[in-house]
Amino acid sequence: MKIILRLLALLIVAGTVYLLFWPVPIKPVLWDAPQSPGYVGAWAPNHKLSNLEMTSLPQSDGPEDISAGNWQGSLHIITALHDGSIVAQEPDSGQITTIANTGGRPLGLEFDRAGNLIIADAYRGLLSMDTTGKITVLADHTDDGSLISYADDLDIASDGRIFFSDASTRFGAKAAGGTLQGSLLALMEHSNDGRILVYDPGDKSVNVVLEGLTFPNGIAMCPKDKCLLVAETGTYAVKRVWLNGNEAGQIDTLLNNLPGFPDNLNLAPDGSFWLGLTSPRADALDKLSKKPLVRMIVQRLPAFMRPKAQNYGFVLNFSLDGQILNVLQDPAGGYPLTTGAFEPGNGWLYISSLNATELARLPWPKSKTAKPEPAQP
Repeated sequence: MKIILRLLALLIVAGTVYLLFWPVPIKPVLWDAPQSPGYVGAWAPNHKLSNLEMTSLPQSDGPEDISAGNWQGSLHIITALHDGSIVAQEPDSGQITTIANTGGRPLGLEFDRAGNLIIADAYRGLLSMDTTGKITVLADHTDDGSLISYADDLDIASDGRIFFSDASTRFGAKAAGGTLQGSLLALMEHSNDGRILVYDPGDKSVNVVLEGLTFPNGIAMCPKDKCLLVAETGTYAVKRVWLNGNEAGQIDTLLNNLPGFPDNLNLAPDGSFWLGLTSPRADALDKLSKKPLVRMIVQRLPAFMRPKAQNYGFVLNFSLDGQILNVLQDPAGGYPLTTGAFEPGNGWLYISSLNATELARLPWPKSKTAKPEPAQP
């Protein structure tokens, strides 16, 4: 009996030493998480995403962002998958064709005026795919020599400049073993190591627009390029960066204390915006915001014991003045980890996902998206 007790005591001591001192990659920073509003009021649950039309994706999963453009003479819906594939869907037939592969993990997608698909690839940086499917690297470093380690989302200004997020400079997606792994490390650390960059195709320069963000994710240009919207996942907010006029350089918060983790942003045809909430907030993570040492201990626990994403379908539509126009949900999470919504104006609303094996959509007549009021700075 004494031997057994000694062994138990040894195990307890060894476990305590492990939890307190085992090296982990994160250096958590103290911050003050706002109390989650929960799914009440404007965020009250509904089932508007519960009956999506699904089309199986070829050979891979994770249609994390969606765009639309002219491919082989007609409108196609474009998305990208975990294995690096760029795929195109013909909207009427639903047929999906693989048209390229970046060799990385493509996330954000937008077409430029020349018909090139611009890609934020989390492993490779900012890429361009021409109409033949040829892919070239536009930028993998900034002008000051710093590595673009987690290119996430992008949008293109009317003058051709490409604004894109580098979600974490400490936890690059490739070095961390994947986009999800990198994001979890960055959110657990909360060290504000994300930034917004801009690529100028005229002189091929890459410069920093904004630093000090906690996992900046979705990017969307405001109408007439007056401002730039940024979904900051780590603070549950959408921020507005004014680019032109007397307000240039000012930053304000358009949506604050969201009930989930904000991800992709897309401009709708009427000038409003679509935003995806990938997962409801984790109460445990919020409660540990002021306890960086405890977060280090949590990081030492087995992965199944740490806070994790929850399947819950949620996309919302809002105006440039922050008015909530539409909220679409599926509490059952039948379409998992919704990252955003894309409205090409063809009578459908496409829903993107972090790890779904299908491309999803639902009928969306233009009349369903209300006309927002012009923003006042």
